[in-house]
Amino acid sequence: MALDQSFVGRTYPPTEPYEVGREKIREFAAAIGDTNPAYTDTEAAKALGHPEVIAPPTFVFAITFRAAGQVIEDPQLGLDYNRVVHGDQRFAYTRPVRSGDRLTVTSTIEAVRSMAGNDILDIRGEVHDEAGEHVVTAFTKLVARAAEGT
Repeated sequence: MALDQSFVGRTYPPTEPYEVGREKIREFAAAIGDTNPAYTDTEAAKALGHPEVIAPPTFVFAITFRAAGQVIEDPQLGLDYNRVVHGDQRFAYTRPVRSGDRLTVTSTIEAVRSMAGNDILDIRGEVHDEAGEHVVTAFTKLVARAAEGT
């Protein structure tokens, strides 16, 4: 069953603040094998003009994907998450995420379309810090594969 086109433009409430910790950044950088010292050393980050260690660009995925859960779990949308694959991800930064940030995400459905029996859902996640300043926008594309035989 095709997803409801009337959901395009629907915005979900902001998430509770997520506090970015220095150790979480370090763990994430180690997990992806990125040894940039700006991710682990405050002095290295300051030498680059940042007030604190910064996070690798893809760090914010965990926060924005969790926020997209509001969309995914919306029973009115009717998305069968058992059939979903991650189609694409990109980020548009105003500034890097840094240790000590308290970030909220507001998710909006940008597009809903069908192609070859698959439903494609585009979600935009606007990430703001505690002062309300924009940090990054995450664009997530999810593909709900067609059921076999359709």
